[in-house]
Amino acid sequence: MPKISKETGCQTVITTFEMTPGTCQDLMDELTDAYDSFISKQPGFIAAGLHVNDAQTRIANYSQWVRREDFQAMLRSDEMRQRNRRFAALCTRFEPVMYDVVATFD
Repeated sequence: MPKISKETGCQTVITTFEMTPGTCQDLMDELTDAYDSFISKQPGFIAAGLHVNDAQTRIANYSQWVRREDFQAMLRSDEMRQRNRRFAALCTRFEPVMYDVVATFD
């Protein structure tokens, strides 16, 4: 489970996916399989969470990595490049963006 804190010092990646309600579950299945069988086994992976909006038109993926380079290496792998093509076929767009946690509030 992701732990959101600026003290962790990890690299945070938030990826948003936009799709139609008709492809939301298919994309969730693809993302879940990607984490179960590939992404979670990559060097530097810490944790991730998938979130779906009520209308099933957006998925937000929150992931944490030890280093920026770990995430980038995973993205450049042949396996992930193939998976990203499948993701792209199921949504209108997706965008991974790297962030640093600067503050949290309880």
